[in-house]
Amino acid sequence: MKKIAVVYWSGGGNTEAMATAAADGAKKAGGDPALFRVNEFSAQDMKEYDGFLFGCPAMGAEVLEESEFEPFFREAESKLSGVPVGLFGSYGWGGGEWMRQWEARVKDDGAKLVEKGLAIENAPDEKGLVDCAARGEILVKALA
Repeated sequence: MKKIAVVYWSGGGNTEAMATAAADGAKKAGGDPALFRVNEFSAQDMKEYDGFLFGCPAMGAEVLEESEFEPFFREAESKLSGVPVGLFGSYGWGGGEWMRQWEARVKDDGAKLVEKGLAIENAPDEKGLVDCAARGEILVKALA
């Protein structure tokens, strides 16, 4: 069974709900997901997992959360080459530019982006949660 780390930062609960749905989807597809707030996970922990789902909302001027998530992700980037990765997050303004920049960054790191990043405006509705679960399923299939 493929081990997947779902690592996220959430300030208001939107991205946390997305992370939970993504982990549920990975489990449904036969994966072995573990859910972590970003402050519970480090780049050194990555060697224990086969693939990753990263979740972070847009902050400020459409950037990743800067105090916890960005420092973690900057360190994690050196470990992403050839690794299947999925991205998700919520936003409240703008058009999702942070997600497009994040996708490009992950591709530049050599990661195997399994599908376009999922950006949901504000709180995920039922369809949004289904889309999050599908991200988990897609990652498990990419690991097969």
